[in-house]
Amino acid sequence: MNKDIINENARKILKERYLKRDEEGNIIETPEDLFRRVAKAIAEVNDRYDDDRGQEEEDFYQALSNLDFVPNSPTLMNAGLKLGQLSACFVLSPNDDMDSIFQQVKNAAKIFQSGGGVGYSFSRLRPKGDVVKSTGGVASGPISFMRVYDEMCNTIKQGGKRRGAQMGILSIQHPDIEEFITCKNEENELNNFNISVAITEEFMEAVKYGEEYELINPYSKECVKKLDAGEVYDKIVHQAWKNGEPGIIFIDRINEASPFDTEKYPKHYMDATNPCGEQPLEDFEACNLGHINLNHCVKDGKVDWEKLGHLVDLGVRFLDNVIDASNFPDVTGHDGEEDAISKGVSSNRKIGLGVMGWHHMLIKLGIPYDSREALKMAEDVMGFIQDKSKDVSGRIAVTRDSFPSWDESTYEKPMRNATTTTIAPTGTTSMIANTSSGIEPIFAVSYIKNVLDGQKLVMPDPVFEEIAKERGFYSEELMKKVAKAGTLTNIQEIPDDVKELFKTALEITPEWHIRMQGVFQKYVDNAISKTVNFPNDASKDDIKRVYDLAYDLKCKGVTVYRTGSRSEQVMQVEDDSKEEKRVERRPRKRPQVVTGTTRKIPTGYGGLYVTINEDEHGLFEVFAQIGRSGGFTQSFTESLARLISLCLRSGMPPEEVISQLEGIRSPDTIFAFNEKILSIPDAIGKALRWHMEGKPRGEQARLPTGTEDNISDVAKIVDQGLNPSCPDCGSMLTLSEGCRTCPNCGFSQC
Repeated sequence: MNKDIINENARKILKERYLKRDEEGNIIETPEDLFRRVAKAIAEVNDRYDDDRGQEEEDFYQALSNLDFVPNSPTLMNAGLKLGQLSACFVLSPNDDMDSIFQQVKNAAKIFQSGGGVGYSFSRLRPKGDVVKSTGGVASGPISFMRVYDEMCNTIKQGGKRRGAQMGILSIQHPDIEEFITCKNEENELNNFNISVAITEEFMEAVKYGEEYELINPYSKECVKKLDAGEVYDKIVHQAWKNGEPGIIFIDRINEASPFDTEKYPKHYMDATNPCGEQPLEDFEACNLGHINLNHCVKDGKVDWEKLGHLVDLGVRFLDNVIDASNFPDVTGHDGEEDAISKGVSSNRKIGLGVMGWHHMLIKLGIPYDSREALKMAEDVMGFIQDKSKDVSGRIAVTRDSFPSWDESTYEKPMRNATTTTIAPTGTTSMIANTSSGIEPIFAVSYIKNVLDGQKLVMPDPVFEEIAKERGFYSEELMKKVAKAGTLTNIQEIPDDVKELFKTALEITPEWHIRMQGVFQKYVDNAISKTVNFPNDASKDDIKRVYDLAYDLKCKGVTVYRTGSRSEQVMQVEDDSKEEKRVERRPRKRPQVVTGTTRKIPTGYGGLYVTINEDEHGLFEVFAQIGRSGGFTQSFTESLARLISLCLRSGMPPEEVISQLEGIRSPDTIFAFNEKILSIPDAIGKALRWHMEGKPRGEQARLPTGTEDNISDVAKIVDQGLNPSCPDCGSMLTLSEGCRTCPNCGFSQC
């Protein structure tokens, strides 16, 4: 293995999220050990089929350690370890009864703990207000149960390493569809869900011809109302313009492209996808995903077809083995059947081989992303991958048999896997591979990192830095200038042809985004996780044109994001003359006597004494004293406590104060009371939370379920709009591939 191939940033990500730890949390393997562990665990499956294991392990190790092929995060995290859960995405849609609804809550919790994400269709649930004959009551509707699922996900985190990710889908024909479209109107609603509307061909035809369409009660199967299709479509567009959700999936197309005749075999009908939308699945199915690094498949300015073919062959073999190597969560099926996921996965053996580094490949080939030549190259590359993956799956089927439900499929020849290709999010994994994400354009040509001691570190795109050195215009000053600008548009020192190659996601028009997605979709069995990025000043008509184009180009779904929209809280009011009333807040006076508690909390900077006092209205003030008195640390601690007190005395909800404090990180973190104390502000936030929860001063707090310690570096993306910040390191998140990802530390919501 070439140790230099893994850069410092990738090593930090691997250290924080992937490398094996002992019971005390100490790292006990290197990146090289990780790749060997994964290769060995996946190759051991060959023993079951009397196939050579030694050569397979070496092939897998070389591809992994050279970053030519990278599997999904659960495989990197768990292969060869006790947990052994290697799949990223699952589907568990509830049926229309309480037992099923809450059984799926329990099932999903098990999946989150194991490191997976879950998608659900809520389309089977009867609408709000529908009479429940068995009890004489009325149904509360799917959105109410989505809130139950959301709260569960808020509590259960994915194995302590990945936060719970969910997709909620509702049919356009469901009577509660209008409520669903606006259910995330406010940013604090259903935060643990991505949502998408399942759109039918019939609905799109009604939109085209200005007609009404029927809303069907899923319980009675009767039409309960008709709506103007165009008006509903406009509501979807408005919400997508406002905050990026809901997305849309073309559900009929998904099932038409299925390898099963769903009319003859309705059990194979798919009405939900995984959290990022690229993997439609049947109930109790999971999919194993992996990504070929196209950046490494260019040689002498041309596509290295031989290497690409080798990696497709290897990727299919690897992912097929993953199915057998994985320990799936033991969940209960609709009929009470135990181990439902293991049985569902084994029946169809779906895999999702995809790509990363597409934009970097184009750059190395000298092809601008937004060009006809790029679309033609997409046809060639993904067409090659699709055909080759089918050949390999067929070859494996000869010696290991076809997937068990093959006789219900439309395949004429033996196939090992019902599907072979998917374009999935590669946010963190592409950072490990130091290449562009999936089929997305690069988001910025360079970043500025603020590291310890106030130093700033310039992080240029690796391919840009390479080209700049080759062509003789590289300099540290120029790299700083590029990092400050974020794009190359107005930098005179850079040649025009280079500027064309390095257009960023926001510089490429939405039409080119969706055209690229449409070409790839032609050669992908499942679907594609991609985000169409819009500038902040984009109109609703701009969004609508992309939705229409996605439909015309036979895409299976589309996600859009208008930069900064989620932070603006854009609101529509009927009367523009109405002004928002401003509430003047003043701190309440301090009574003569207040009561409270004092806690001593160890921190990386010494013992912290936190006194919390209350008056008749609730929390009133905070005093904080750090053990190492005097100097900057104490003055910072005292000023922080004063500001917290001012907020509490002015009527600010304590929960809001706590949410701002907890999670703030510093270089020195320690364990105390079975929690990680990340910083002095984090310790004060925890003290406030413990006080409100009524925990005795000596009681141990509950174990954390968020991510491990993370990188303290902070990345700044210039001129990309107001995006939410990373909960782990504070950098601004980017939305790409349908998933919020941190370009600095690798945090991903998916």
